[in-house]
Amino acid sequence: MVWRSDGVSWRDGAPRLRWAGAGGRASALRYGRELGFQVVGGERRCSGARGHACPTAAAVPARGTGGRCAECARLDRALSVAADTFADDPRPYRVYLAWFGPGLVKVGITGEERGSARLLEQGAVSFAWLGRGPLMAARRTEEVLRHALAVPDRIPYARKRAVRFALPPAGERARELAELHARAAGVPAWAETLQALPCEVHDHAEAFALGALQVSPAAHVVTELVPDGVVAGRLVAAAGPDLHLLDAEARPLVLDTRLLTGWELAAAPAGHPVTVPTATATAPGDEDAGAQALLF
Repeated sequence: MVWRSDGVSWRDGAPRLRWAGAGGRASALRYGRELGFQVVGGERRCSGARGHACPTAAAVPARGTGGRCAECARLDRALSVAADTFADDPRPYRVYLAWFGPGLVKVGITGEERGSARLLEQGAVSFAWLGRGPLMAARRTEEVLRHALAVPDRIPYARKRAVRFALPPAGERARELAELHARAAGVPAWAETLQALPCEVHDHAEAFALGALQVSPAAHVVTELVPDGVVAGRLVAAAGPDLHLLDAEARPLVLDTRLLTGWELAAAPAGHPVTVPTATATAPGDEDAGAQALLF
């Protein structure tokens, strides 16, 4: 049977692999289980936007993590919260601080109804809520705090991944977030319509199974899929869209599942060797060097 991946989502703190055009079907991803995918189609096609198929089924580059043609990417962006196109959205939103590694903290917003799903999807190791309120008030507060705290609203994914294998203890993570939360609380220019929230640090190390990565640091990352190519291995951890595997020879491998979208896939047998291009994993400080940087 042939499937098309729609990427990884997180529900109830656990990762799932969604399948496009399957009525919302998703496969649970369980640590310790064998996984295997083989490309059976000849070309990667645009995955469409917001649940709608690409009208031209346009071909897209194998190394792109977006998996969309230019027109579908534009439409997806236009309909996102980040585009500020829904100023009258009545739903409550939350502003958060997300921690990915020492000195790697960002500020962002997410719909309150989504809970921590957005933080799990981004691969945030720890996070804390800052405030809640209407969309535009949350957006203004995000911008005010981003400048006041000198933190970004986006961190390149290569940097998140590179620091994931040597993280400080949970207590140190919590202290860094608590210090930033206290600084944010002292910023006077918060939107009046936003309710400030007390500091409560949440940690995703257990949900991501990050303890396994201290034993098996990444050796290689998949850079692209190719026709007839196979990715297979035992799942040991996951963070955001990344699956951390041990291949048939027990070598650590990282698969960014965004690279799966747009390909026709079939199951590959357990123990099958990896036959797609890979690159040596980058070390902290070298995230923008080499082939891996092309993915981001």
